[in-house]
Amino acid sequence: MSGALDRRRFLWLGALGLAKRPSARSAPLPETGPRNRLLFGGDVMLARYVGRLAREKRDPGWPLRQLAALFSSADLAFVNLESPFSDRGKTVEKGMVFKAEPAMIEALVAAGIDAVSTANNHTRDFGGHGIEFTLEWLARHGIAAVGTGATPQMAHQGVVLERHGVRFGFLGYTYDQSNGNHADRDDRVAMMNVDEMIEDVRNIRGRSDVAIVSMHGGVEYQRTPNAEQRRFARAAVDAGASVVVGHHPHVTQPFETYSKGLIFYSLGNLVFDQDQRKDTQLGWIADVQFAGERIVGYGVIPVDIVRTAPRVRSMDRALSR
Repeated sequence: MSGALDRRRFLWLGALGLAKRPSARSAPLPETGPRNRLLFGGDVMLARYVGRLAREKRDPGWPLRQLAALFSSADLAFVNLESPFSDRGKTVEKGMVFKAEPAMIEALVAAGIDAVSTANNHTRDFGGHGIEFTLEWLARHGIAAVGTGATPQMAHQGVVLERHGVRFGFLGYTYDQSNGNHADRDDRVAMMNVDEMIEDVRNIRGRSDVAIVSMHGGVEYQRTPNAEQRRFARAAVDAGASVVVGHHPHVTQPFETYSKGLIFYSLGNLVFDQDQRKDTQLGWIADVQFAGERIVGYGVIPVDIVRTAPRVRSMDRALSR
C-alpha cells in the first residue's frame, strides 16, 4: 500500500474514532523494520443460505468477492471458518449443524485468505471426518489452519507464516467444540484452557517474531466481553502474544490495548445468514500494521453484510451510525 493510501485509510478510520497509533509517555520509537499489514475477519459460515445463494449464482467464490481486493492487498489475511467442509452427506441448507460444500473453498481462495481458525463450536458438526477433511481441503488449497490438527499436538503447535522476513505465529482456541451434539471431547480441537494456551504461546514465540492468538468465545449477541474472554485474552498477551482476535458473539465488541498487545474481543460476523437482527449484519475487519515486530498502527474497517455477503461500509454510512 502506498503512503498516500495509508494516510487516507487511517484518516477515514480516525474520523470514525477507530484508528490508533500506539502512544507512549516517552518519545515514540522510530518505525523501523519491514512493513506488514495484517487483516483479520470474524465468523465466516459457508453453509445454509450462504451456500444456497452461491449455488444459485453459480459462483462458490461469491460470498467474499466484494472484499477480495481488500484482503488480497494485505500481507496476511485471517478469518474464523465457522463451518467445516465435508464431501459426505446431503447439502445443508437449514438447521444448526453446518457443512460447507467442498466447492465453497473458492470463497476463501478468491479473497486471498492465508490462514483460518478451525476451532469453534461448529468444528465437530460433521464429526471426525469433518475435522480431517477440512484440514486436508484447506491445505490442498494453500490455506493454513490453526486450532485443530491431525493430532492433539498439531492442534496446539500453530502455524508460522513469514512475510518480508518477519515470522508471524498463529494459534487458535474455542470455548466449546460440541455444539450440543457430542458428550465426549476430541483432543484434536484446542480449547480455551489458559494454562495450555500460555505454554503454546511461549513455544510459538520460540519459532516466530510475532504471536497472534485467535479466540472463539463469549456470549452470543452480547456487546461486551465477559470475564472468560478478558482473562484468556490478557493472559495471551502476558505470555507474549501481540494480537488477540476474537469471534463467536456474532456482534462486534470493544477492542483495547493491553500491556504490549492489542485485543479485539469480537469482530462480529463476516459471512453469515443471520438476518433476524440488525447488529449481526454489521461487522469489523481488524487492520493491524507492523514495522518489524512492532505494532505501529491499528484500526477496524466496518462492513455491512448484505444477503449474507460483506461489503465495506461507505464513509457516509459509517459516520451516520
